[in-house]
Amino acid sequence: MSSPSPDALLGPADIRELAAALGVRPTKQRGQNFVIDANTVRKIVRTAEVKPEDVVVEVGPGLGSLTLALLETADRVTAVEIDDVLASALPATIAARMPDRADRFALVHSDAMDVTDLPGPAPTALVANLPYNVAVPVLLHMLDTFPSIERTLVMVQAEVADRLAAAPGSKVYGVPSVKANWYAEVKRAGAIGRNVFWPAPNVDSGLVALTRRTEPVKTTASKREVFAVVDAAFAQRRKTLRAALAGWAGSAAAAETALVAAGVSPQARGEALTVEEFARIAEHAQHKEPVQQ
Repeated sequence: MSSPSPDALLGPADIRELAAALGVRPTKQRGQNFVIDANTVRKIVRTAEVKPEDVVVEVGPGLGSLTLALLETADRVTAVEIDDVLASALPATIAARMPDRADRFALVHSDAMDVTDLPGPAPTALVANLPYNVAVPVLLHMLDTFPSIERTLVMVQAEVADRLAAAPGSKVYGVPSVKANWYAEVKRAGAIGRNVFWPAPNVDSGLVALTRRTEPVKTTASKREVFAVVDAAFAQRRKTLRAALAGWAGSAAAAETALVAAGVSPQARGEALTVEEFARIAEHAQHKEPVQQ
């Protein structure tokens, strides 16, 4: 594979020029903050451990900064972009700056939450600078929809990164932490400064690395049943599980029965439990949903 020219990646002037030509003003509504630093996107690709045989899916490519860096290394890249103007401009940017790799690029013009299949071979990695307001739902949707994704690296608001990577017992451990852990081993993978973005956000960003579990969580409960327990436990996170799960179980007494059967203290709180413990509680629900044929 020929190595692309050093100026193939987008710098600050390129980004502003492209945006001006397209009449693009980054919108708060879509959480758009474009990365304008080539070193940062290369760092993301390195941290993601993208290999030459990888098929990478990228969500929210924007003007293409990270897309170009991914194309330098990966076998192919599929980008999912919701914005009409950005989606229509991206293929031309790729063709102009990396013509020898353009046939390795595909664009899906859609809301990532609506994507259920992708063109070409199944993705092996997800690498994305996720808009802060939809980062967690998009991440969970992609992991759920594409089990072939083995490795994920996402750039998110630092606070969201902390939540995703939190361990049981941590103050910020919650629904995102448990649900991400259902799919993967999760860890913080670095910090990103504000000055590499345009416009500069008023929050710090962090990288989160997720490695797909080789063995799924061992449980007879479905993912939906487990997630229902998680949602109930954290909806009233200050309450003991006996109280917090009363609505889910039908009563506080029924919640206590399920908790004791699962080997979990009814006086514990959700923030102390692992995903495996939530799964055990789900298995002992008295009102098991009928299995859909």
